[in-house]
Amino acid sequence: MASYLCPRDGTRADTTSLTWCCTLCGGPRDLNFEPAGPMSLNSLTGRVNSLWRYEEVLPLASPTTSLGEGRTPLVPLTDTVSAKLDYLMPTLSFKDRGAVMLAELARRLAPERVVADSSGNAGTAVAAYCARASLPCTVYVPEGTSPKKTEQIRAHGAHLEIVPGDRETTARAARAAADAPGTFYASHVFNPYFLHGTKTYVYELWEDLGGRLPDAIAVPVGNGTLLLGAALATAELHAQGLIDERPALIAVQAEAASPLATAFHTGSDDLLGAPTGTPAPTSPTLAEGIAIPCPPRARAVLAAVRASGGTFLTVTEAQIRAAQLDLAARGFYVETTGVACWAAVGGRTDLEIVVPLCGAGLKTGLAP
Repeated sequence: MASYLCPRDGTRADTTSLTWCCTLCGGPRDLNFEPAGPMSLNSLTGRVNSLWRYEEVLPLASPTTSLGEGRTPLVPLTDTVSAKLDYLMPTLSFKDRGAVMLAELARRLAPERVVADSSGNAGTAVAAYCARASLPCTVYVPEGTSPKKTEQIRAHGAHLEIVPGDRETTARAARAAADAPGTFYASHVFNPYFLHGTKTYVYELWEDLGGRLPDAIAVPVGNGTLLLGAALATAELHAQGLIDERPALIAVQAEAASPLATAFHTGSDDLLGAPTGTPAPTSPTLAEGIAIPCPPRARAVLAAVRASGGTFLTVTEAQIRAAQLDLAARGFYVETTGVACWAAVGGRTDLEIVVPLCGAGLKTGLAP
């Protein structure tokens, strides 16, 4: 049976609880969960063509909330760099991988309401899957969120709360609402079920590459949910003897908003100034989806990158613009956040690397 476990103080909680953070330290929790595995490539033949095909390693089974998410194409871009087309998800971003887990869990817990906060993509995903699960949902977004994303949230029937201020202000507003009795906080940052959804990204790579993984996996990092999911999957695959070595995790941030990259390259194991101070200041960036000044799982993200032998890279606004146009010229129309990894590693020839194209260009349009 799975249970919540605080990585800082060891506090445990039952997964039927609506408490959304550690009651002792207030931080995010991990999921104490052991996969039923091992899997084999042959065992996957004939299974459902969605992320739910990896049932042995998922903390939930037999979903009714699915929209067919997962199993996105893997397409070569150069001789050494390939792209995973996660913008071809039901809500047009990789956040569907985790949102379906949150909505399925919420459906089983039957709360009075669901609350989420987002810079856009996670909110649209939670809104869609709550609609699928017939759950009332409120999504908090910061002012300045792409109109296309707020339009999508409303279209799925969720109530939209636009919060004056930045992403951190929005998160605080949602967390205050999440404290109300009968509320399920569908947080893609605090709830570890989300990470067990995003880890399926790597299981799909392993299957598509015939039972192996590339030398490196590059991921854009704001709150770090895709990177932490990738770290979970590589650890599980290695523990099951399904891969010999774990790939390096290359974390990519916008230069204008790179508190984790700054901490990594200065040797810190947490955000600079944390927990009582403030991290390095951030500036507006085209990569709005990863412009997170104070990610709650910063310590875990930094540790995961170091443990993998990976690194942090940053990209400029000019590189983001150029990468978006370059991918469009190759036939891929991707939102500005989703091109960050291509901007960072597209020219590499020394490693086999996979990058995610995380969100559709229709969500933000072309960079100005």
